[in-house]
Amino acid sequence: MNPFVEKIIPLILAFFAGILFKQLKLLTKDDASVLLRLVLTVTLPALTIIAISNVKLVADMIYIPFLAVAIVLSMYFISGAIGKRLKMPGPMFGSFLVGTMIMNTAYSLPFFAAAFGNEGLARATLFDIGNTFMIFTFTYYNAIKYGDNTHTDKINWGKFLRLPPLWAMAIAFGWKLGGVSLPPLAFNFLNLIGQPTVPLVMIALGLYFEPKMNNLGKALLAVFIRMGIGLGIGILLATVLGLQGLTRTVVIVNSALPIGFNTLIFANLENMDREFAATCVSISIFIALFYIPLLIYLFRP
Repeated sequence: MNPFVEKIIPLILAFFAGILFKQLKLLTKDDASVLLRLVLTVTLPALTIIAISNVKLVADMIYIPFLAVAIVLSMYFISGAIGKRLKMPGPMFGSFLVGTMIMNTAYSLPFFAAAFGNEGLARATLFDIGNTFMIFTFTYYNAIKYGDNTHTDKINWGKFLRLPPLWAMAIAFGWKLGGVSLPPLAFNFLNLIGQPTVPLVMIALGLYFEPKMNNLGKALLAVFIRMGIGLGIGILLATVLGLQGLTRTVVIVNSALPIGFNTLIFANLENMDREFAATCVSISIFIALFYIPLLIYLFRP
């Protein structure tokens, strides 16, 4: 069997394990948010420190978070124009717009870790920082704008600045640039804590999988914009900037990621169309289960 396929199949099986656990009532959809919170606050920061400590820093890595920002802004203008022409109701338009802007970077981390190890994970985490910055600032502002909740119109900068992976990255880069090696005891501890990241993310994705048939056409359009047009933008940016190697792969593949879970969170928080948001997220997750590994294979260095 192809070595790449051997690394990817366990991830797909973990996704379907999540669906099975939900069907057997061993876990519920609510447990998925707990698993992802554990990943965000504990396992991913540990894995991030190890990945950056072991990776060779190269100049083109500095582009990665800024390109994530550029892709989100491109989605805003494209989806905004298309959504308004379709004359969607306000709450549905909000979920449509926000969904196409939010890239599910948590989805790509297991695949890059499996396919490229620390080199891939470090670059994917940099992309995640740019995407996360936009999620809790500009994207959240649009959720407020098009939602039906007028409690606030302020951007929550503190939520972004408190993100554990951001601080883990700052610590790791500080050690790296200072020429300080990670002590063996610290490495072993962080490695132990970080190992559950990949299965936890994939099981959580399976628990979240819950497609609906209402407004299927518009949901498929949102998925196409996020994963199809997004891919085209990623290829364009990588070509214009002359990106090479693994950095090019990360930018192109991440530009085509499925719609992120924060779409559901924002839809619930700001009274956008929750069912439409859930449908968009579920469909895109299922497609990405096969689409993202294919893109990684096609655009591998």
